[in-house]
Amino acid sequence: MTEQSNILTTRQGHPVRDNQSTRTVGERGPATLENYQFIEKITHFDRERIPERVVHARGAGAHGYFEAYGKIGDEPASKYTRAKVLTQTGVKTPTFVRFSTVAGAKESPETERDPRGFAIKFKTVDGNWDLVGNNLKVFFIRDAIKFPDMIHAFKPDPITNRQEAWRFFDFVGMHPESLHMVTHLKSPWGIPATFREMEGSGVNTYKLVNEAGEAVLCKFHFEPKQGVRNLTSAQASAIQAKDVGHCTRDLYDNIAAGNFPEWEFCVQIMPDGPNEHLSFDPLDDTKLWPVDQFPLLPCGRLVLDRVPSNFFAEVEQSAFGTGVLVDGIDFSDDKMLQGRTLSYSDTQRYRVGANYLQLPINAPAPGVVARTNQRDGQMTYTVDGGPNPNVNYEPSVLGQSLKEAAKPAREYHQQVEGKLGRYQTSRTTDDYTQAGERYRTFEAWERDDLIDNLVNDMKACPEPIQLRMVWHFWHCDEDYGRRVAEGAGIDLEKAKALPPLPGRAAPHKALTAETYTDGSNAKGNTQGNAPSRQAAE
Repeated sequence: MTEQSNILTTRQGHPVRDNQSTRTVGERGPATLENYQFIEKITHFDRERIPERVVHARGAGAHGYFEAYGKIGDEPASKYTRAKVLTQTGVKTPTFVRFSTVAGAKESPETERDPRGFAIKFKTVDGNWDLVGNNLKVFFIRDAIKFPDMIHAFKPDPITNRQEAWRFFDFVGMHPESLHMVTHLKSPWGIPATFREMEGSGVNTYKLVNEAGEAVLCKFHFEPKQGVRNLTSAQASAIQAKDVGHCTRDLYDNIAAGNFPEWEFCVQIMPDGPNEHLSFDPLDDTKLWPVDQFPLLPCGRLVLDRVPSNFFAEVEQSAFGTGVLVDGIDFSDDKMLQGRTLSYSDTQRYRVGANYLQLPINAPAPGVVARTNQRDGQMTYTVDGGPNPNVNYEPSVLGQSLKEAAKPAREYHQQVEGKLGRYQTSRTTDDYTQAGERYRTFEAWERDDLIDNLVNDMKACPEPIQLRMVWHFWHCDEDYGRRVAEGAGIDLEKAKALPPLPGRAAPHKALTAETYTDGSNAKGNTQGNAPSRQAAE
């Protein structure tokens, strides 16, 4: 095998010289449309499966409504945003929510250890707003160019057609930004007891824009009024032996009985800008915003009160996209958000069709009429008409075309300046501190389940992966690394002797908690989880 045969290339045979970062204007973005390598990679990835979703294939959904409080915390919501869905009180905005697992196939069990999708379509008076998130507040990677690699590693082996622990941890071992998410996922938080009893999060960083054209950074969260409840591996196995769709059944049965699940919608807010005083980049979706610095501010409630009348028409054909925003809610330069915004809508056009937005489940609310100059395409059944059906362009000398909407009195203008390049920013290289904090906030039973799950996984991995993962866990927290090593029979001293990953500096020495008692955290809880949680009975 020649050296050249080991070189990663594009489909055109061009050598790939950086497969870790998208091209951005400066370290913090935004990304540029001429990211050809990324666009080719992500659009091919979007088309890898027929016909089910590449990810989030297993799902359930329900209809409901959202009511804004008119405030964000103690302040009028209009201080931060001009979005009517968040500022107008007394309005029940129709919503459709789809819950899902991520990696499993369409018929996979709902007891799988996997992040849960939490996608919400708000049918507002200004058109649709899609908030496409997960139950966990962080993610595995911070640059969208890595998403196809991540899912390939987590999906079944292309030879054995089985999900393999060594493939998962081979990827994680080379991407320590995943440690925070892995610490969540391999604990009981990786298996919510029901959809009703799990949190939701937008995960990515967005912006709120007010009438004055002023912006703040924000994160969106949903806290269940039913409380948070998770499963240990043993509890999940016992349920799976009897029911592979227990979450769907629980959701539908409770709605039918009038026990409508409800979540409080909360926002975290931060001044717009680089925020260089922080030890983490607020645009990095592998990091949490500490709630002691950026509290969860209530701004509304989400209620689900009706199940679909046809699963395929409403749940399977529902289509969400992170680019579907309303005026007053805007994009940040979060690299994962910008990549998702291309990928999600591109996937829906491939999976459902070019006219997927004409389907009732995806169309705006009654009274909000779509008027575009888009025409034709597979399965079109209506024309988004203007005043003259012959004029499907604009502008028109005859004045018979659709007109642009009035611009806001004061538009938001972001200052963008920087050198075009591929960056892995220095502020995001500490991938250990928050993972260690997460470990120390766990109660004893949660830590025990986390360690048991990781020990079983490590036993299925070859020694190089075992050693590297113990090295990572030890740098998160010494007790964390030691317990995994002891449980799996891995030489801790040999693991600690490993050098840092290529191109990365050695992380700071691992932190340790002074005591480990149920609910304790020697450094304080900055994780932003619901204060009350329990294991399923």
